[in-house]
Amino acid sequence: MSADHTLDVKGLKCPLPVLKTRKAMKSLVPGDTITILTTDPMAAIDIPHYCQEDGHVLISADMDDTNGTFVIRKC
Repeated sequence: MSADHTLDVKGLKCPLPVLKTRKAMKSLVPGDTITILTTDPMAAIDIPHYCQEDGHVLISADMDDTNGTFVIRKC
């Protein structure tokens, strides 16, 4: 799936990836999608939790040993 926007937060550690995601989401309109690229292993917990707390849709979450890719739809 191709997202409307991409946010690269690779190299940043918790809580910065989710804080920068929250800030980026403010500039989107409902229905927009954003891909978050991260190397922070805590993002596997933080990004889904953020989506649940703020009411956004986590379309996909892929995490391996070093990289994570999350696609979120703003609601």
